[in-house]
Amino acid sequence: MTIRFASLSAKYGFEKPNDRRALDLMNAAAMAVLKEIPDIAIAYGISDEFRSRSHINNLYNTTFWTLVLKGQMGTTEAEEALKGTSAADKNEILFSRFGINYNNEREQFRKGSVIIRDYGAPITKDRPMPSSGRDQGFEPSKTQEEKEKKLRAKADIKLESVDIISDTFWEARPWLLPDS
Repeated sequence: MTIRFASLSAKYGFEKPNDRRALDLMNAAAMAVLKEIPDIAIAYGISDEFRSRSHINNLYNTTFWTLVLKGQMGTTEAEEALKGTSAADKNEILFSRFGINYNNEREQFRKGSVIIRDYGAPITKDRPMPSSGRDQGFEPSKTQEEKEKKLRAKADIKLESVDIISDTFWEARPWLLPDS
């Protein structure tokens, strides 16, 4: 996928490290997949990847491409300059050399995009998402299976740029966890 995306990026002149048009395109594609396949509950994307990297990668990419594009470094030189640097070091490079406060970058760039199937009213222990019982080793009845399928199909598909590392995200969406 990355090789094809690199070709697409070159063809359409996407900006490095983040191009809003490219991210919007990938988000739209991921949302279409969730709408088409109701069994998928979540998709997460950052940079040019879905579900494979964290925001740490974007801080590196932002610093790397700033060194190359604004600092007139070659890619090998920029890579060498970043070897062994911490997040604080990268933030310092961006701010002291280029006046960029990484915390002011768009949340979509810093945190990525998470696309979730949202069931409206909060799903809680008192109001669980209807379960077919499959997760507990039971074969669901046709009626149970259809009920669950309809609920998934009716759910809203929401796009957010939030911190999915924190417990807060997962506590608010227990249906995304396998043992819920």
